[in-house]
Amino acid sequence: MDLTLQTNRFTQSLAMATLRLKSWKLDVHMPAAPKFVLVGAPHTSGLDLFYALMLAHGTGIKMHWIGKESLFRWPLGILMRWLGGIPVDRRVRGNFVQQVVDVFNRSERLVVAITPEGTRSQVHYWKTGFYYIAHGAGTPIALGFIDYGRKELGIGPAITPSGDIHTDFEAIRSFYTGKLGRYHHKQGEMLLRPE
Repeated sequence: MDLTLQTNRFTQSLAMATLRLKSWKLDVHMPAAPKFVLVGAPHTSGLDLFYALMLAHGTGIKMHWIGKESLFRWPLGILMRWLGGIPVDRRVRGNFVQQVVDVFNRSERLVVAITPEGTRSQVHYWKTGFYYIAHGAGTPIALGFIDYGRKELGIGPAITPSGDIHTDFEAIRSFYTGKLGRYHHKQGEMLLRPE
């Protein structure tokens, strides 16, 4: 499976024009790696999807997302895959990370977008699957962001997971500090769940 980065000049120009019209700026530091996990944060509104699409089309990134296997059954399965979905079997407890790592290992190019908050509701703890997927697949974590306060979105620095999630998470938290979601009162504290 080769899930490639794709560019379409028309959609790229349209996305950039839309962002300019809405007075939004795009700030992108694209990782040099052909495969990476793209974190999307903060995530407080359904409108975040619109801006994620503007980011994808504006940069030419073909972003993929993870969905439960039942979403990919006939007839919706074709559409879900076309939209970038990657099915995983969530019934197998503790196997989610390995399933996504296996997809990375089979792909020459792949960008998987994950929102570690997991919901638009306020949460105190981030889900850590994105970290363990990147570490297991040997890929960087690109810090995708949206900041409604500054009207800016993009991709910040990439972090190569060291295996020490606590140290790496401090760098991740530092990057996202001060970035405001649309409903910033719903933003959590960006904490790791106590072990």
